[in-house]
Amino acid sequence: MPVEPLICVVDDDISVRRALSALIGSMGYRCAGYASAEALLASDDAEAASCIVTDIHMPGLDGFALKQLFDARGHHACVIMITARAETHLERRAFEAGAICFLRKPLLADALAACLARAVGAP
Repeated sequence: MPVEPLICVVDDDISVRRALSALIGSMGYRCAGYASAEALLASDDAEAASCIVTDIHMPGLDGFALKQLFDARGHHACVIMITARAETHLERRAFEAGAICFLRKPLLADALAACLARAVGAP
């Protein structure tokens, strides 16, 4: 039996991280949550992840730095960037960094589901 894709959620806000992890799990994906980019990078899940859902603004490494480090290490997980901020340049910057989706908080479940399906190649 095939293993469901692993989605890693990186957000320093514990309530957002838990809610996203629960939502993603309810969609049938395996999910692991991390409080920081550094915590994900130090884990075995960094190599196993099919997709990373990361907040852009976090203490320490931000979402852009996380994507850059993943690329430098040769990890091929897709990245979905999320933010609660309204600055219009963030979406452009996310796509320029290589994100496959950009979502604003509060996230719409349908939009997240579409991004995840795209990230893991689901029909």
